[in-house]
Amino acid sequence: MPESLRALIDSYGYAVLFIGTLLEGETVLVLGGAAARLGHLKLEWVIACAFAGSLLGDQLWFWVGRRYGPRLLARRPAWTPGVERVHALLARFEIPLLVGFRFVYGIRNLTPFVVGMSPIGAVKFATLNAFGALLWAVAGAGLGFALAHAVDALLGHIKRFELQLFAAIAFVGFGLWLYRAMRQRRLPGRSR
Repeated sequence: MPESLRALIDSYGYAVLFIGTLLEGETVLVLGGAAARLGHLKLEWVIACAFAGSLLGDQLWFWVGRRYGPRLLARRPAWTPGVERVHALLARFEIPLLVGFRFVYGIRNLTPFVVGMSPIGAVKFATLNAFGALLWAVAGAGLGFALAHAVDALLGHIKRFELQLFAAIAFVGFGLWLYRAMRQRRLPGRSR
């Protein structure tokens, strides 16, 4: 890995993890896990930063939904089908959804906003959100760590291929993001 990239990861890796997971960062989290396996970051701090970023981001969206939900929804009618889908899932699977929404494609970002508009209490959401954020952080960081370990086992000395590994993970993550963005434009009312 070029020394400048290593220095960037060493200097800003945890901040990037926090901000990336605050916004929605499965790819950032997996890269953080891989960086931990490669010795650039500490796995426990990768998990802690991802936990904090994800928890804070979802709590903010909960409060946006609580305070401004109906007004925002009135200005964004394309969100209505997604909101209705989350309401239906909440009615059937409230606790599993509140813990696991990060793992469900299509409702990950919308769920905290919708929960904020619901009668679910703030303490209940915060508690289940914290549990879900911890599960997500451990799973995502663990996946990145395991992928880097598997590549190391397959290729031998992974240090020679660090840049390519990071580039491949980032490329796949960007491709998935681009696919979601294009799909959302074609299907009105779909949420991230």
